[in-house]
Amino acid sequence: MAWFKKRNSKSSEKRVKIPEGLWIKCNNCKEIIYKKEVDRNLQVCPKCNYHFRISASERLKLLVDSGSVQEFGEDILPTDPLGFRDTKPYSERLKDYQQKTGLKEAAIAAEAKIKGIEVVVVVVDFNFMGGSMGTVVGEKVALAAERALDKALPLVIVSASGGARMQEGMLSLMQMAKVSAAIGRLKDRGIPYISILTDPTFGGVSASFAMLGDIIIAEPRSLIGFAGPRVIEQTIGQKLPENFQQAEFLLEHGLIDMVVDRKSLKDTVARILKLLR
Repeated sequence: MAWFKKRNSKSSEKRVKIPEGLWIKCNNCKEIIYKKEVDRNLQVCPKCNYHFRISASERLKLLVDSGSVQEFGEDILPTDPLGFRDTKPYSERLKDYQQKTGLKEAAIAAEAKIKGIEVVVVVVDFNFMGGSMGTVVGEKVALAAERALDKALPLVIVSASGGARMQEGMLSLMQMAKVSAAIGRLKDRGIPYISILTDPTFGGVSASFAMLGDIIIAEPRSLIGFAGPRVIEQTIGQKLPENFQQAEFLLEHGLIDMVVDRKSLKDTVARILKLLR
C-alpha cells in the first residue's frame, strides 16, 4: 500500500506542459477551442458562432480583394493638444499603442476593391485605444467621405469603438459633426454608404457615422449602442430586456438592416454594392 501511495503521489506531481497559444477560451460559450480551428474559421467560434474581435489589417484581408489596398492619410499623426494626463501622459499612451499595434492611429483609410468593385474603405481598430475617435480618426473618416464624393465611389466603413476619445476633450466631440456633414454630402449626391458594425460600437461613433449608413450591417452578437446597459439602467431606473444592445435585438427593433456572419460579409457587401450602382 505504501508503494502504491508513493507511486501515486509521484504521478500526481507530473504536469503536462501545453505550449501557450494552442488553445483559446470562447468569451460566449466558455468552451476551450483549438486556436488553429478558430483561425481556419475566420476568428469565429465553431461551437457557438461567437465572432472574436479582429484587427484592422485582418479585417481588410477578409473584406477587400488581395493586393487592391491603396492607403491614404497615413501621414496624419495624432498630437496632444490639451497636454492631457490621466495615469500617464496622453503622448506616452499614444506611443505605447503605436508600438503595441503597429498602427499610427485607430483607423485605416484606403481605396480598395470588393469583388472587383472600387470602393473607399475605413476600418477602425479596437486594439488602438478602444477604437476611440479623436481628431485623426475623424479626419480620416471625413477624408474618405470626400474622396468617395470626388471619385463617385461607394464608401464602406467598419466600426469597432468605445466612442469619442476623452484625452482630446471637445476636439474629439467636434469630429461627430464633421464626419456627419461629410457623409451627408454623399447622400446629397446619391453615393452609397455601407456601415458595418462590429463588437463593440458605442458612444460618439455610434452617434455619428456608424449609424448613418444607407445600409447598416452588423456581425452576430455585436454590442451596439450609445451608453452601456448599466448606465442606462441607472438612468431610467428599469431593468433592460434580455440581449439588449446585441445586434439581433437591434435588427428586431428596426435599428439596423441585417446581421451577417463574417464568412458571408464580403459577398453580401459586394451584392449590395451591385444593387446600389
